[in-house]
Amino acid sequence: MQWKNVTFSQLTLDELYELLKLRVDVFVVEQNCPYPELDDKDRLADSRHLMGLNDDGKIVAYARILAPGVSYSDSSIGRVLVKQEARGGGKAAQLMKQAIEIAAQTWPEHNIQVGAQAYLTGFYESLGFKTVSNVYLEDDIPHVDMLLAST
Repeated sequence: MQWKNVTFSQLTLDELYELLKLRVDVFVVEQNCPYPELDDKDRLADSRHLMGLNDDGKIVAYARILAPGVSYSDSSIGRVLVKQEARGGGKAAQLMKQAIEIAAQTWPEHNIQVGAQAYLTGFYESLGFKTVSNVYLEDDIPHVDMLLAST
């Protein structure tokens, strides 16, 4: 898998269309969860868009990395997904390791926070995250806040 880490202004129109379609396909359609996918955080100057491209150059994995103070007081990783037909084989872990590295290099003095779907707690714990909240509903899906301490 090839990784591409860009700002909003560096995205091509085709990449933007493809990543937004993929986010809607996974978070709105697949999870049957209507919510405002476009939240203006994509366009912030410090926001990073991490795309995992397959051999055909298609986006099959994606994560959005946000600066401290945007979603949480720490930096954060969200909109984490792997395209349904590309799941398995550790792509989600590869994606998160890349995203963690980007956040840690960009904001080394800050922890990294995720608002994780509760059923994925074990996955994020395997990457070093610790649960820092009780379970709460976000768009009718159980979530927990998790934190990875800066090194």
